Amino acid sequence: MMQGATVGTAFPDLSAVPVDTGEAVDLPASGLTITFGFGPTLFRNARGVDRFGIASRQPASLRLSTFPNDQLDPRIVGGDLCVQACSDDIQVAEHAVRMLARLAQGVARVAWAQTGFAKNSALASDGQTPRNLFGFKDGTANVRRPEDFDAFVWVNRNDGPDWMVGGSYLAVRKIDMLLEDWDDETLSEQQKVFGRAKSSGAPLSGGDERTPADFRAKGADGQPLIDPHSHVALAAPRTNSGQRILRRGYNFLEGVNADGTAKAGLFFLAYMRNLDTQFVPLQTRLSQSDLMNEYVRYVGSAVFAVPPGSPSAREHVGQGLFR
Repeated sequence: MMQGATVGTAFPDLSAVPVDTGEAVDLPASGLTITFGFGPTLFRNARGVDRFGIASRQPASLRLSTFPNDQLDPRIVGGDLCVQACSDDIQVAEHAVRMLARLAQGVARVAWAQTGFAKNSALASDGQTPRNLFGFKDGTANVRRPEDFDAFVWVNRNDGPDWMVGGSYLAVRKIDMLLEDWDDETLSEQQKVFGRAKSSGAPLSGGDERTPADFRAKGADGQPLIDPHSHVALAAPRTNSGQRILRRGYNFLEGVNADGTAKAGLFFLAYMRNLDTQFVPLQTRLSQSDLMNEYVRYVGSAVFAVPPGSPSAREHVGQGLFR
């Protein structure tokens, strides 16, 4: 599928069932990537039972944490396996998920799914940071340099276990955004919540989008230019022991709620070397006092161990776990 090919034949003789569902026929691969991950319950179920004889190989930090202000819907929490399919064409991505689910019938079933969209700033011709549905740039301080991927994203031999070396850990959060409440706020209040200028993405302490925020800077009234409970203040590496994460955020729109308000938000994915030292402290800080909490609801959550890619066609993804 990542090469633009079908999975078996889509057009057999009339008496046969097509193997490939056909909706991506004649479409190019469109940059399709497919990422797999293993959830905590693949190692031990909710009752602590070792289902597949691999409980002893569960990474120490691979466990689902709860945070202040969580309002989780149990239907969109956790999972034994995850599949992330990304493409420039949504039909190609949906075809990949549909085919994998179909091929897994009798072995696995889909517990929940989420469709999202975003511009990839690393690939966009204009190089602009994408914006979320609140209208602010999302991912300004994201990991970009290879040395930072090594430091913050890829699991190395000192992290363990061995089967995860070269892989990463994935934290998932589905965040409903209260767009109508947000849209009624003044620009000044919106910028206070983020700690950045809405137009340019620059920190309120001055400079441009890439200028490091100065959390000690004060205005003429003696108050900090960046509120200490703003999103940027709480999420910045300098206030999180220097830790960083690779953000992969996707906007979603799912129609309207019963009261006519938009059913929309951010499907937040983050990759990192260690969930305990990177994601858990960061999300705890945000959940406790982020000014943005007035306008969002955390409704879905999951964590997964994402193994490295297969070194050859002779090995399947994650084979090291089952050796």
